[in-house]
Order: sequence, then structure tokens, then C-alpha cells
Amino acid sequence: MILNRQPLLILVLSFILGIFFQDYFSFEQNSVYLILIFSLITSALFFLKNHFVFKSRNVFLTTLFFGIGISFHFYNSLHAGNLNLKTNETIVFKVSKKLNSNEKYKKYEVSARVGERSFDAIVSIGKDQKELDFNHYYRAKAYIVKPKSPEHDFQFDYSKYLKRKNIHYQCFVNDEISFAPRNDLNLTEKIRQKRLETLQEIDRSEMNFRSREFLKGIILADRTEIDSETVQDFNRSGLVHFLAISGTHIVVIFGMFYFLMMRFSSVQFKKYAIVISLLFIWIFAVFIGFGNSVVRSCIMISVYFIYVLLQRKPDLLHSLALSAFIILIIDTQQIFDVGFQLSFLAVLGIYWLNQPILKYLPRQDHYFKKLIFNTISISISAQLATLPLVLYYFHQFSLISILANFFIVPFSEVIIVFSFLMTALIGLNLDFDFINLIYDFVIQILLKIIHWFAGFDSVFFENIPMNLAEVFVLFGIVYLLKFTLDKFNLKNISNLILAVSLFFIIRISFNIIENHRDELLVHHYKKEIIVSVKTGNRVQFWLNSENEKDKIQQYLINPYLSNRRIEEFEIKTIPRSSKMVVFKGKTYPLK
Repeated sequence: MILNRQPLLILVLSFILGIFFQDYFSFEQNSVYLILIFSLITSALFFLKNHFVFKSRNVFLTTLFFGIGISFHFYNSLHAGNLNLKTNETIVFKVSKKLNSNEKYKKYEVSARVGERSFDAIVSIGKDQKELDFNHYYRAKAYIVKPKSPEHDFQFDYSKYLKRKNIHYQCFVNDEISFAPRNDLNLTEKIRQKRLETLQEIDRSEMNFRSREFLKGIILADRTEIDSETVQDFNRSGLVHFLAISGTHIVVIFGMFYFLMMRFSSVQFKKYAIVISLLFIWIFAVFIGFGNSVVRSCIMISVYFIYVLLQRKPDLLHSLALSAFIILIIDTQQIFDVGFQLSFLAVLGIYWLNQPILKYLPRQDHYFKKLIFNTISISISAQLATLPLVLYYFHQFSLISILANFFIVPFSEVIIVFSFLMTALIGLNLDFDFINLIYDFVIQILLKIIHWFAGFDSVFFENIPMNLAEVFVLFGIVYLLKFTLDKFNLKNISNLILAVSLFFIIRISFNIIENHRDELLVHHYKKEIIVSVKTGNRVQFWLNSENEKDKIQQYLINPYLSNRRIEEFEIKTIPRSSKMVVFKGKTYPLK
């Protein structure tokens, strides 16, 4: 039985299934109590000495964890979101986190108060306003709105995304902000303030703007001010994982500390070196703001090396499952975070495909070859495992990403270590001009190479349609790929071809169904009105002006194309004087 071989993994999967079940059906409190009682009763049977019970004990355990998943997610979702706030209120707030800025606003997650009512919110202030910090309370007149659900099913539901973070309000501040010093900073806020000061020190360095933003992103997990062109280059080249803090960064930083510990101590202190290195990565995680991806990576590495310290054979799947369980027990909403899903899938992919792929690469007969080819095989394994979800969430893929990872990823360790040392020097106010010049030169070359990779438009595909049925079949293909790589025989090849054929049958079926549907939709983006007229696999978008055209294409047109499986589209202009559209005998008002 698989539960006997990987008990924790199966139980955690049951727990996750319970979370999804509760999120979809939204059981009320009484129903949740009944499910939990039923789960506890079935788990109690586990301890009965009965032949039938003994054979069914795996079912009882999975049922228990399924019920616990439902219960935990129910209580994690109990947030009061309706405080009856007026549109215009004076709010007092403190900063919790800085978010990505846009062309008009700086954005922050804050803890706010109106009178006696407290709530979490997103505060947007003008770009010309002074940077907010953790050392002050702020007071301002704000325009308060509750995020609305999107008009149509293909649009990103920002309100749902915020609710999962227990944020129910957005506040827009255009007036002057008054402030007062805080004397009640806790340890976490003091660390966040120190991180903010380090970021400001990096901003004051003599490096190129893009080098500074790269340094802030790759080490301090701050991409709030990075320019859109650089972000686009990383996205189109398939190297966005390199810019974001991920497991690779934490492993490299752990390895760096461990190497230094072992370099100046004897082998008998290996355990202490591991403990100190783990302590350092957790200090690092606290310093950069306890980001979700960082915490996930730290927990996984800590669990893995606890096995080593206890002199038990490390089991990657046990470490993965225990890490997921710890995170989800604390906050079940994490399972809906795209980063959470992709990071754990990447580790599963490495576990499942790394060795089969590695044996097809040249022989690793010395350290340098081993480093290069292991890095390449790990990168390919992670990309293959995450590809179905990447296509589902982002609907884009570039073939050049495979080549780009071949060239860039093997040198990522050097870049991460160099960036870490640069951050440490700047944080300690040890600003050496010649080191800044070297770092700036290296990063400028790196960014130019990435920009070059991103320029291959002919192998970049966007608006790729993908639904959950296709995703699950793709995961099946990735699963079967291991057996084909392990043993290249007729049976394994036939199974893989059958899975690929099933994928194309499902895909063609959905395409045919969607292409037989005609529709007219009226969309709204800010003050702009957009009309889409779909006939078969073609659609025309009618805009009432050219304003916000790029944003409309990014946030409305492209999601529509991928969701409705459109191959051809046109963008035209509709006269502003138009008051209605008639389509197949139905009238659609535009006002």
C-alpha cells in the first residue's frame, strides 16, 4: 500500500483535498461540526482490534485528515469583512508590507483603524509622496472602497485574492499624510525597518538603477520598484524564478554558511555547522520579511536536515509533506497561492525526474561537470513539473527558456553569493566603489543576455488556452515520462503516447465546443467601455478610445483570448456617441 510507503504524503494530500472541498462547497458551521465528529469517530475505529478495521485503517486515517482539512479551512475563512465604513473616512494606520508600485501609486499593506474599528487594507498613495516606513503611525483622509468581483469569469478576481489575505478594503490617499513616531515596535517590525533602511542604502549607491533593483529583488525580495521592461525580460526568457527568492537562493545561502562553518572547524563539529547554518537562513528569512516562498524553503531545508541530525535517512517526500502540513496548519489559504503550488511541484518534479534526465546527460566525472549537469537536470525537472500550472495560470511559454536556463542557471550560485555579499557590505555601510563597479558590470552583462533571450518573439507563445482537465492530463504525461526515461521499452512508450493522444483529444474537443459558441460582451476598464463580438474562433474588440489600450490588452483582451480559445482577433474603435449595440436581435446598452 502506498500509505505504508509514504504515509505522511498521503495524509497531507487528504488534508489538502479537505481544504479544496470546503473552499468549493462552503459548508456552514453545523455541517462542519458533523463532518469533524464523523471523522473523529472513524479515526477512533483505528484503535479497535478487529480484522476488518485493521484492513480499513488507512481509509480511517485519510478520512480523519480530510475532515480536519475541512474544519481548519472553515475557521481560517471566518473573517468579518463588513464594517460599514463610509466612502470618505479619516484613517490611522501603520505599514505591514510594501507592495509593487504602479505608474500612479505606491502601495502598502497596512493595519488601519477608523474610530474603534480595525481592519487590514491596501493603501495607495501618490508616487510623489514620501516613502512610508515602520517607525511611524500615519493619519490621512482616504477614499475607501471594497474590491469588486470581476464582470466576467475569465478575469482575475482581485477581490477574492485579497480576501484570502483577510483584506477587504482599498484606501486611496490623495491628500497630505500626517505622521507621529511609534514607540511600540515589536521585534519583527524593527527587523523590517532595518531591511527598509538597507534597501534605501542600496538606492543611494552609485550602481545603475537596474543593477540596484536586481540586487534588491534577488536578495532582499523587494521587486516593488523594478521597471516593467526588466520584469518582462525575465518573464519572456523563463527566468523569473531566478529573480524571485526561491528554494535555490535559500539552498545557496545555507551552503555558503555551511562551507564557512566547516572551513574553520573540524569534521566532528559537522552537526553544529548544520544547526548554525539553519539558524542563519532563518535569521535571513526574518530579515527579508518572512515571505511565503522563503518560509516554505526554510521549513523544507530545516526538516530535511533534522533527518540528518537525527541520523535518519533523509526522505525528500517526507520533508516536502511535513513542510506543507506545517504551513497549511498555520494558514490553509496558502494552498491557493500560486507560488506555494509551483514551489512544491518543482520539488516533486526534481524528486521524480532528476535522476532519469541526468543519466541522458554527459558523464559527470569531475566536480565542474557534476555541478553544471546536475544544475541543468534539476532545472529541466522543475520546469517540466511546473509547466501544466504555468500554462494554466499565465497562459504563456517560451521555448527559449530551456536554452536560457542552460546558460544562466549554472552560474546562479555565483550571482546569488556575490549579491548576498554586496547586500551585507552595504548593510554594514562598507561601500567599496571598485566592488560596486564590478558588481554593476556583471549584472549589466547578465541583464543584457537575459534581454537578448527575451527578444526571440518567434518562440514565445502567449494566450495559450488551458483548463483543469488538460492540466491533470499533462500531469499524467509528466508522471509517465519517468518510466519512459527509466526504461525505454514498448510498454512505457505506448503508455506515454496514449496519454499524449488523450491530451490532444480533450484539447480538440474543448476547442470545438468553444468555437461553436458566439457571444457579445460589454466590458468596462476604469472609464473605458469595450465591446467584444465573438463568432467562432474569431473576435473583434471595439474600444471607445485608444486610452489605456495596452492595459486593456493585458488585463482584459489577453485573458479573454486564452479563456475562449481564440485564434484571431481585431481591435477597432467604436464611436463615443454610440449608446447601444445590437447582436442577434438583442440590445446591449453601453451607458
